[in-house]
Amino acid sequence: MTITITAFDRSPDGGRGLARDTRVRWALEEVGAPYEVRPVAWAEMKAPAHLARHPFGQIPTFEDGDLTLFETGAIVLHIADRHAGLLPDEADARARAIAWMFAALNTVEPPILEIQTALFQEGDRPWTRERMPLMHERVRGRLRQLAARLGDADWLDGAFSAGDLMMVSVLLRLRSSGLLDEFPALAAYVARGEARPAYQRAFEAQRAFNTRPPSR
Repeated sequence: MTITITAFDRSPDGGRGLARDTRVRWALEEVGAPYEVRPVAWAEMKAPAHLARHPFGQIPTFEDGDLTLFETGAIVLHIADRHAGLLPDEADARARAIAWMFAALNTVEPPILEIQTALFQEGDRPWTRERMPLMHERVRGRLRQLAARLGDADWLDGAFSAGDLMMVSVLLRLRSSGLLDEFPALAAYVARGEARPAYQRAFEAQRAFNTRPPSR
């Protein structure tokens, strides 16, 4: 059976690759697994049919036969575990790649999302301007640590892995802030991820999906 993922019917990012379904698309493209996309409109996200797939009413979800998954980390890990190409064969290297997946989602992404929440949901609140320098410095702290660990390597731990896929996806959220440009090694790291043919296919697919004519 063909894998089916869900995505915003019209993503808030307008097809710039920032919606989380892009991470799943990228993973599927890396391993060469065909998939279909089921659009979910905002009004449908809290409907029973979608809540049965995702209890928190978000996207993406992943369906493959009788298996339904939510949360991008779990979905990408499942894809990497079932298909060659995103996790090393050697046990310790495999464990390190998975650790980098968790680091991207649990350590690096939260302070980045705090900035985005402040800008897009609390931008009119008086405290947002006062908090912004502190939030930026929290992100810089994580970027300094990550840049120090990456050094002059191409990828985080040897060859490209699911850990890099998740980390690049998270760092892409910083592009409009200018913070990523303060760390040239990380900016180059993200550029290497974007240059991968599988990422390019995923990005173009997400953009085409969000710019398609509305259904009648």
